[in-house]
Amino acid sequence: MTVAAAVQPRPLIIELLLLATLATLWGASYTFIKLGVQTIPPVTLIAARTVIAGSLLLLILRLRGISLPRDAATWRHLAIQACINSVLPFTLIAWAETRIEAGLATILNATTPIFAFLITWAITRHEAVSARKLFGTIMGLGGVCLIIGVGVFTDLGNDLWGQLAMLLASLSYGAAAIYGHNFKHLDSMVPATGSLLCGAVMMVPLSLIVDQPWTLQPSQASMLALIGLSVFSTALAFVIYFRLVRTLGSVGTTSQAYLRIPIGVGIGVVFLGESLAGSAWIGLIFVIVGVAAMSLPARSKA
Repeated sequence: MTVAAAVQPRPLIIELLLLATLATLWGASYTFIKLGVQTIPPVTLIAARTVIAGSLLLLILRLRGISLPRDAATWRHLAIQACINSVLPFTLIAWAETRIEAGLATILNATTPIFAFLITWAITRHEAVSARKLFGTIMGLGGVCLIIGVGVFTDLGNDLWGQLAMLLASLSYGAAAIYGHNFKHLDSMVPATGSLLCGAVMMVPLSLIVDQPWTLQPSQASMLALIGLSVFSTALAFVIYFRLVRTLGSVGTTSQAYLRIPIGVGIGVVFLGESLAGSAWIGLIFVIVGVAAMSLPARSKA
């Protein structure tokens, strides 16, 4: 088993830039998924996502001369991580986006930091749960509501099962961020690769049984979305994610869920010509303050 060298202290600005990058990569995933499920069923989309991303990271590991773990205990942890950080939430989100709009999916998934905070406070207590992090959680959620606007809540209840699926995915992501501490001794690419490969082993047989993918005729747009989802929003994002779990902590890392909202809104303004309400600018300030409050205290544990 390859043990990662000790992470050298780096300026906090680098970690925050990585946090913003992760938020951008995962923020784009909602659009990729929405395009993908138009002609690729959710189970097959996620199976292909894990296979492509896991294979790409495995190739990079080989080029770097890093081996995957050989002990059964680590692979058991990786299998659990795969279930709660990819198989379950990926599939739930893909299925939910066949029933609800991407914007509503984004705001519901932005509850991940709340679940991470509550699990840490009530159960694991693996890192300090300060009043500042609680403040950041509240500020971030308030900012999300201001950015999206109260109008989005008019859709709440129109498809209860899709919305519940998104909330369950958020809970799963929160638990995964905490469970990721089991891999702090490894190079960040190792748990990213191992968990994705475990996810592929679980999802591919299910895809063959449920969807018979050889009978599908995916569109070019869906295929391009699948590639973007796999390479950028999964392979690259997972490497950054496991690094940030070490440097910013679980609650700090999940704060990127709030950053996805203004980034997603910004993409809509720049590329789709959408308008931005005045309250969104106030919400953006709330989000920035909330993310800072949730992530800055964890620096002392890096």
